[in-house]
Amino acid sequence: MALVVQKYGGSSVADAERIKAVAQRIVATRKAGNDVVVVVSAMGDTTDDLIDKAKQVSPLPPGRELDMLLTAGERISMALLAMAISNLGHEARSFTGSQAGVITDGSHGRAKIIDVTPGRIQTALAEGSICIVAGFQGVSQGTKDITTLGRGGSDTTAVALAAALDADVCEIYTDVDGVFTADPRIVPAAQRIPRISYEEMLEMAASGAKILHLRCVEYARRYNMPIHVRSSFSTKVGTWVVDSSEIEGHEMEQAIISGVAHDRSEAKITVVGVPDKVGEAASIFSALSEAEINIDMIVQNVSAASTGRTDISFTLPVTDGQAALTSLNKLKDRIGFESLRFDDRIGKVSLIGAGMRSHPGVTAKFFGAIADAGVNIEMISTSEIRISVVVAQDDVDTAVAEAHRAFDLDTEQVEAVVYGGTGR
Repeated sequence: MALVVQKYGGSSVADAERIKAVAQRIVATRKAGNDVVVVVSAMGDTTDDLIDKAKQVSPLPPGRELDMLLTAGERISMALLAMAISNLGHEARSFTGSQAGVITDGSHGRAKIIDVTPGRIQTALAEGSICIVAGFQGVSQGTKDITTLGRGGSDTTAVALAAALDADVCEIYTDVDGVFTADPRIVPAAQRIPRISYEEMLEMAASGAKILHLRCVEYARRYNMPIHVRSSFSTKVGTWVVDSSEIEGHEMEQAIISGVAHDRSEAKITVVGVPDKVGEAASIFSALSEAEINIDMIVQNVSAASTGRTDISFTLPVTDGQAALTSLNKLKDRIGFESLRFDDRIGKVSLIGAGMRSHPGVTAKFFGAIADAGVNIEMISTSEIRISVVVAQDDVDTAVAEAHRAFDLDTEQVEAVVYGGTGR
């Protein structure tokens, strides 16, 4: 008997019929002789609807109360799914995040899991029940308040529970048939990737691929928990996310490029005319750190000899743009920079593949494909297995499609189907 943790996204439980279909899949897994723990997201657009309601009442709702409100969405899903399973003749028990033992820090809206103590889940499993857990939520260790984990937090809940329960696999059910070499909405000829390493999946998630949440993959890598990405709308085999040592053919024989990811959720800030003195860059990024703003790509120009000043550009989530500008403006008189420029019409395109470590010429080929498409590159960032560029937002689709084609990732037979319309 295996222990299987399954996670179903919002589109998978969007209405009563979808919930009943998911219940049948869960019961089939149980009948196959497995213990089953299920993590669910809120139904469809429930979270967005609750956020809209909160903003109608208060333009800046208190974080504690907003978390209390948003966790209602998953509680609705878990209770309805437990009812549907019961209707099929199997015992199911639903648990909130706190009841399941998901313990977090006290940061409302973006809490991090610091421990999982699944005693009640283990007891219910021992008594033969299927356990349904509300994703995206936990309880603060310090204040005992309800917290939420941020967008995609149900993925993280599922992997964290799987690790704590020593599960055999964590199955993430979405509305696509696995991880593809590019977003099927932009590249219909994208190929399904049968197996991908944690390392490559981390880079894809960080580069904008929304199929798995970044923290979920980090957690899986830390505990070596296999993730099986599948669609709840089909029975296709999906994609396995595993340690690189488990990928058949070994690393040296892997495909050079695993995929092309993109991200339209970033903005660019340029700090113009920064005095070229020791410590000024540190002051800028310390202020952003204190405001809890995550920075992605950074470029500093060579200082002009005539002025002794330089420009520093960086990208960040567009939702943090105003907070970043406010923090930096407070430094203007002390640092003496000239001005700030803000551009929210950018996009990031990333090429990912462990194979590029041992294949020279990948960068030239990538840049050449983008240039041939008439797309201008504004910023560049690299890691050992990733090359990212910032381009104008209107050029993202073209850059993705051309890069995908340049590395022979297109397939003749269309494999990708987006069943639910969101990619989650």
